Amino acid sequence: MSFEIWLTYLATVLAFMITPGPSHLLMLSNSLTHGFRPSLATAAGDLTANAFQMLAAGLGLAALLVASHNALTVVKWAGVAYLVWMGIRMWRNAGHTNSAANAARSASLAMLWSQGFLTSAANPKAVVFFAALFPQFIDPNMSFVPQFLALSITYLIVDGLFLSSYGASANWLAAKLKGNATALVHRIGSVFLIGAAVTLGLKTLRDGA
Repeated sequence: MSFEIWLTYLATVLAFMITPGPSHLLMLSNSLTHGFRPSLATAAGDLTANAFQMLAAGLGLAALLVASHNALTVVKWAGVAYLVWMGIRMWRNAGHTNSAANAARSASLAMLWSQGFLTSAANPKAVVFFAALFPQFIDPNMSFVPQFLALSITYLIVDGLFLSSYGASANWLAAKLKGNATALVHRIGSVFLIGAAVTLGLKTLRDGA
């Protein structure tokens, strides 16, 4: 893969990242309610799922996932329901400042990581996306593995930077709204969380059309 082709790929990934997806909205929510550093576990979960999806694409499992349409639908709607449930619970707890604060403190890194992983994994057709994207930039006359690793690492780095920027922005907003605005912070977080669920649901409906 030439440097020019890599730059074209980088521009393509950046264009794809401009519109926030479910994982970015989840990052906003968790950074608002739990703080920026803990929310990095959410970003790690998302990137872990992406890495597995890329590996699956590289191993040629995309066709298998497409064939398992019913299984895909169940996984995706389970992810939607999970995010809606979390958003509603956060909204309800926001009216009780102590409960909201305790919920924020009690969230473990493992829980935040699993939220990021499940949100990204709830879109299994990402495997198909990677399987369709990568071949456009891979030179068949060169070794496959180094090119595959370069494309995968580039995507993960760019996605990680976007997730971190969303998280840092949300953390800045939360700092400005401290004090009596704690309930507002948690309600904003719940809106982002439900927004992530709605985004996933719309993607599922479009895929099923």
